[in-house]
Amino acid sequence: MKTRLTEVFGLSLPVIQAPMAFVAGGALAAAVSRAGGLGLIGGGYGDAAWIEAQFDIAGDTPVGCGLISFAVQDRPQLLDQVLKHRPRALFLSFADPAPFLAPARAAGVPVICQVQTFRDACHALDLGVDIVVAQGGDAGGHGQSRGTMAFVPEVADEIARRGSDTLLCAAGGIADARGVLAALALGADGAVIGTRFWATQEALVDPRLVGPTLAHGGDDTIRTRVVDTVRRIDWPGRYSGRVLRSPFVERWHSDDAGLRQNLPVQEKLWQAAVARADTSVVAPFVGEAVGLIRSAEAAADVIAHIRADLQKGLRHSPDIT
Repeated sequence: MKTRLTEVFGLSLPVIQAPMAFVAGGALAAAVSRAGGLGLIGGGYGDAAWIEAQFDIAGDTPVGCGLISFAVQDRPQLLDQVLKHRPRALFLSFADPAPFLAPARAAGVPVICQVQTFRDACHALDLGVDIVVAQGGDAGGHGQSRGTMAFVPEVADEIARRGSDTLLCAAGGIADARGVLAALALGADGAVIGTRFWATQEALVDPRLVGPTLAHGGDDTIRTRVVDTVRRIDWPGRYSGRVLRSPFVERWHSDDAGLRQNLPVQEKLWQAAVARADTSVVAPFVGEAVGLIRSAEAAADVIAHIRADLQKGLRHSPDIT
């Protein structure tokens, strides 16, 4: 399958693996890249030693890296650290990417900017980023509330109106070939997939959480700030995180003030639950696409299934006259 994304990045499949913080390490990124997609290390909040270790694990396989932009604002040396590895792409999310474009361009590294609103998409286009990712609210992890189905074509129309060369990818609720085909039909050049790669053998996920998580469906996820509050991570107010519901999350979801008042106790409870993978408390960052996943496979097998199903889907697409 050829799209502008596959041609620009030399991929055999128009798929980018989401740079999930704490989950997408060098092994996962390398496996996705070797299989024909674009694999990304999830640099997240910027643990310099961890990022270095993951690039070492990826070895000679070309991979990209994602960073949470507001974390880089606080620690600009992280950008220099990532760029020295000449990543295949730099994936930025959740703050103005403008300050980071010049260093990336000087290093010859393409910039991917994930956005959650049309206004932010227009800003990214004004800056001339290489790829805009329109992320719908059904995505796992942090985001906002726009629905993927309407958001992606709105951005596609704006790119066409401007005559821009910026590529467009869709994110949010995409886990298989059907989602990739839908993304292309909406005007995107490819798809960013997160939750499906969360449930892979290479992902840095406690194996004790995988089975219980995959026993749930999309209805069992929720956008909330509980997990950030209990981890003492200060996210901008416009963003919340989609996680799997747990009794702990349900208890505090509508009582942020109460959670903050009890934070020392609840933080210890959370940390102990993480250590023993207690799903009555722990709430993995997964999206609505969790209901489409049945088992944790090798990343290469996920890619192979998507490729095979894409070929079937293209062969059997309806002939509308």
